[in-house]
Amino acid sequence: MTFDSITEDNRLWAVRYNGDEDNALYTLFDQWNDVMWLRRFFQENINDLSSYFRITDINKAIMDTIDDSERLQCLILDLSPETDLDNLFRPLDNSRYKDVLLGKEKARLKNTARHASWLRIYAIKLSKGVYVVTGGAIKLTHLMEERSHTLEELRKMEQVRNFLLSENIVDDEGFIDYVNTL
Repeated sequence: MTFDSITEDNRLWAVRYNGDEDNALYTLFDQWNDVMWLRRFFQENINDLSSYFRITDINKAIMDTIDDSERLQCLILDLSPETDLDNLFRPLDNSRYKDVLLGKEKARLKNTARHASWLRIYAIKLSKGVYVVTGGAIKLTHLMEERSHTLEELRKMEQVRNFLLSENIVDDEGFIDYVNTL
């Protein structure tokens, strides 16, 4: 795996998994704006969509996803130097109240006019305000362990975290040193 810098100030990175044409963040935004991919996804997950969000119209789900994706993309890709990424990314485990070494984090939209956003971007926190995006998902259930596509995102976060630890990377300085030696 390699890492692509998303911001010029090296506060946001994204994993590029071996064999992938693009990094996890850009791949995610491509999927969330691909009507055919979204249609297949919502057809396969219509029971979760209708039971958790009370939405049965796949076209509405597609439009909501594209709208939320555009808003999230603007938040992530148009970061000003003053933007505090710690306000965007929150602990993956809602009950975690303090930082942990290479913590697993999530970003999502708040204050949507319709329903709670089901889009999630997952990342590893290197240090205060510095993150590595590992992937993301459309989360339609309460727990990630309930569906294979969100369980896969948990696996990817753990894979990246383990890779960083195996390279003795525990903060943003060690990460930058590692990236600069490639």
